[in-house]
Amino acid sequence: MRDELRMGASLLRLHFHDCFVNGCDGSILLDGDDGEKFSQPNQNSVRGYEVIDAIKADLESMCPGVVSCADVVALAAGYGVLFSGGPYYDVLLGRRDGLVANQAGADNGLPSPFEPISSIVQKFADVGLDTTDVVVLSGAHTIGRARCVLFSNRLTSTTSSADPTLDSTMAAVLQSLCAGGDGNQTTALDANSADAFDKHYFQNLLTKRGLLSSDQGLFSGDEDVVASITKALVQKYSDDGEQFFSDFGASMVKMGSISPLTGDEGEIRCNCRVAN
Repeated sequence: MRDELRMGASLLRLHFHDCFVNGCDGSILLDGDDGEKFSQPNQNSVRGYEVIDAIKADLESMCPGVVSCADVVALAAGYGVLFSGGPYYDVLLGRRDGLVANQAGADNGLPSPFEPISSIVQKFADVGLDTTDVVVLSGAHTIGRARCVLFSNRLTSTTSSADPTLDSTMAAVLQSLCAGGDGNQTTALDANSADAFDKHYFQNLLTKRGLLSSDQGLFSGDEDVVASITKALVQKYSDDGEQFFSDFGASMVKMGSISPLTGDEGEIRCNCRVAN
């Protein structure tokens, strides 16, 4: 992270995308045409594989066959949060590595920024997480970047005007950034606080400065779950950064406990990219 501050966010996303498919089993790291890393949500999005490789290589040289790739991902995410200014939380260990990837599971099971909040809530519920976890873990977008292809649907085009839940000045800036490009230009998920893990993400939502539809929808959406739960949580965390940090740590522990392989299940990979 000394070389690239963004890597903290990338490692956090890697852990999230691993746990939502087959549980937290390191299956996202497996190479192969049918790998999760080549699913539509993960291509040109998930990064940090080479960081995991380097950590694993060091561990294998010191204590071969002891620390799983799944645990390396979980630990790397935790330190990515901490080194970005976020909370320390206890990372539970003892996961083992999965033997196969699940590309279809990644294509269908990962939450999309284009989905309504109710659909995202359901995908979280499918893996044992609740609506509070949706809001808290969305707060991970206080660090990191997103490509134009993930938010250009909110901008002015030949067939539509800018999303009314997007601040007009911010919309104009984003329109200039993305115009004429291939959709891969990036900007900060948390405008004006790109690399600091803080409550600023939630404060942005109060003023229509959430970048993704799925971010701003937590506060501005017209769904029942927004009115009854998520809007109030956004307001709470925008005021109380300490509560956000505490709840974020708790939600990360919950997420990191999704369907782990333990005991004789799976294996401890020697190389995170291939099964033994």
